Amino acid sequence: MIKYDYLIVGAGLFGAVFGREAMRRGKRCLVIDRRDHIGGNVYCENVEGINVHKYGAHIFHTSDKMIWDYVNEIVPFNRYTNCPVAQAPDGKLYNLPFNMNTFYQMWGVKTPAEAEAKLEEQRREAVEALDGREPRNLEEQALVLIGRDIYDRLIKEYTEKQWGRKCTELPADIIRRLPVRLVYDNNYFNDAYQGIPVGGYNRLIEGLLEGAEIRLNCDFFDHRDELEALADKIVYTGPIDRFFDFRGGRLQYRTVRFETEVIDEPNFQGNAVVNYTSREVPFTRIIEHKHFESFGAAVYDNPRTVVSKEYSMEWTPDLEPYYPINDERNARLYESYREMTESLPKAGDGTSKYIFGGRLADYKYYDMAPTVAAALNCFK
Repeated sequence: MIKYDYLIVGAGLFGAVFGREAMRRGKRCLVIDRRDHIGGNVYCENVEGINVHKYGAHIFHTSDKMIWDYVNEIVPFNRYTNCPVAQAPDGKLYNLPFNMNTFYQMWGVKTPAEAEAKLEEQRREAVEALDGREPRNLEEQALVLIGRDIYDRLIKEYTEKQWGRKCTELPADIIRRLPVRLVYDNNYFNDAYQGIPVGGYNRLIEGLLEGAEIRLNCDFFDHRDELEALADKIVYTGPIDRFFDFRGGRLQYRTVRFETEVIDEPNFQGNAVVNYTSREVPFTRIIEHKHFESFGAAVYDNPRTVVSKEYSMEWTPDLEPYYPINDERNARLYESYREMTESLPKAGDGTSKYIFGGRLADYKYYDMAPTVAAALNCFK
């Protein structure tokens, strides 16, 4: 017996925005999630009074004022600006993204003209080595964009740790939009707006899902027939290959393991994000969660801090999928699953009974703002 207009499978950001918009239109929504909390991967766990990004750092950024205003209607966002630092194999620290601070740290150059001359010198060497052909892999593309020095110290070993593959085996398009700035600006993003919800991301998701019926520890596939019978339409945000019982094969991912610890000092590394580019360091970066919401002297108001080391790993079906492997094999497989969605049963109004959205259903790594936009677009 149909009780709901929508069954929303997954209480992450896409499902939460979809639920809010549906309820604003008078629709009845049941939201389920296999985890014991809402929020998906933006969920925060409070540890020692600090909002810990349990599934990795999430920084909201966008140049779309409508999207920025939309999330700020739910909860105000703070002024956090993402300015990561990288520790190179030689132990020195460099600013990211690549900007005049980085070039000064790397070469001692102080003006944009000096930096551009050094970059062109290194790029010329890489272009000549290609002998007129296009870059065929990430290493060749990076050398053309940034040159040997920065590639060796800040890109090569870090990228190989992150993807578990040699840079010569990775596609060139992964790095084609590498940011290079001839200004002293450590802001990682170019967007007009960025920040963290005041009080953490849980407040955002709770606000979006206010008024919805929510069932946690509820796996869609354990009760599929029963749950589908409850709603006129199904919004599915889980893995698309799982929806079709992996009939074409499994899509592949990279995953991340976190080691989180409480440290008895107020300020461990002085920054929210520090990357470790050396292959000799097994983790890719350390996140100090306090710095997402505490600034300046306020960092010292709490005498303890919480840090997470991130280890990039090969994904297996018992692990959380994070980053899609965007190679030809997975692109073809995803497209076959997408085509399967077109032949699914229709709802009573003649439209599809199933709506797919989010990073797992679309097999695409989304930033948060595009995720919000995709959910809103369902109602246009």
